[in-house]
This record gives sequence, C-alpha cells and structure tokens, in this order.
Amino acid sequence: MLISWLPWLAVLCLLCGSRWRAGVAAGALAELFYVGWRGVTLGRLPLIGPHDTLLFFALSLAIMGLIMSFSPLLRGLRWFSAATGISAGIVTLAALRFKPLNMPLPQILDTFWFELHVVVAFFGYALFAIGALVCAAFLLTKNRSYLEVYYKAALVGWTFFSASMISGGIWGYYAWGTYWLWTPKELWTSILWLFYALALHVRLKGSRWDTLSAWLGCVGLLVMLFTYLGVSLLMKSSHSF
Repeated sequence: MLISWLPWLAVLCLLCGSRWRAGVAAGALAELFYVGWRGVTLGRLPLIGPHDTLLFFALSLAIMGLIMSFSPLLRGLRWFSAATGISAGIVTLAALRFKPLNMPLPQILDTFWFELHVVVAFFGYALFAIGALVCAAFLLTKNRSYLEVYYKAALVGWTFFSASMISGGIWGYYAWGTYWLWTPKELWTSILWLFYALALHVRLKGSRWDTLSAWLGCVGLLVMLFTYLGVSLLMKSSHSF
C-alpha cells in the first residue's frame, strides 16, 4: 500500500531536503499523515511498540525542531534544521526496523490518561534531545545564545515531562489502584525529572557554570535515551515494549 511508504518518504525528506527547514517540514508532514492513517485504521493513537513509539518520537523531534527554528536566536541557522532533520531521520530509520503492532489497545492501556501520558512524554523527550544539540553547539563555539535556547527547551521539556508524570500517576491509579509501583521505568522517570530539575537550577549559579550546564544538557540526552529505550529493552517493567 502506498501509505506504508510514507515513513520512507519522511526519511528522504528529513535527510536529503535541498532546503533543510523545508525538508524537515515535508518529513514531518509525511510522518504526521502516516501516524494519522494508522490511528484512523486502528481506532486508537498508535503509541505501543517500538515501531510506533520511535515514529512518534521522530515526529515530535521534527515538529519541535521546526517550531524552535523560528526562534530569533536560531533563525537562519541552517545547521540547526539540518541537525534536527538528520536526528529525526535516524530515529525514523530505527522505527522501520520493527514491525507495527496492529492490535487493539489492551484494556489496561485503553484510557485517555495513558495516551496523554505518552504524548507529552515524547514532547519532553524531543525537547531534551534538541537541548543536547544546542549544548553541543555551545561547547564547540562558546556562543552563549545557544545556552539560552537550551534553557528554554529544557524548561518547556521539563514541564511537558512533569505533566507526563502526573497523567501517568492517574493512569496507574485507574490501572493498578496505586499511583506508584516502584518499577524500573518509574524510578528512571524520576531520575530524569530530577536530573533536569538540577540542570535548570545550575543556571542560577551564573555564567561561570555555563560549561557545566552545557555538559549536563549533553548528558541529559543519554539519561533520556536510557529512560525511554534502555529500560524498555534491558529491564522487565510494566512499561516494556
């Protein structure tokens, strides 16, 4: 079916766009159509399994990157759109290694709170990843405007992630009768939340701590990836794929 080729078209646009912002926009649009088609076909948001979650992560990266590319501090910087597009393209390629799960949502997941929990978590993940990109740019160039972008991305990402934790607790209460189960995923979610709370507070120490802030932004990407992928693939949890 032609619609199944949309993720490949998205990869082509994201990785090979002649104008990077236009390429990212075209890739995001292709992924949005594909995710929407799967949602209509399945009668639910496609948010379970590595295929769908990686695709939604790539879509979130592309959308957040597009929004941030219009920031006065990033406007006209081709490298930013290029880096965002390449990152989203790589994640999309990773998603295509897995087969989509075309089953109905298990009853335990069939709730608004689960869908909200996952959606805002990936918005946060995407902003953390974008923050790492601009932190790397700061370490290479010492241009402090990149740190300002990082602080904004991290703060909004942390806010999204906080909303994800709250909605996840409500989902957990309806699913298991408790807001907290002490699973590895929940523990690492707390570690990630506390990590970015600390990283944001380092800013208050002044410009002497700029380099540390940038390194924390880069390390945050690793903490985020382990929270999202590492726990799911390496540990047994109610959140595993």
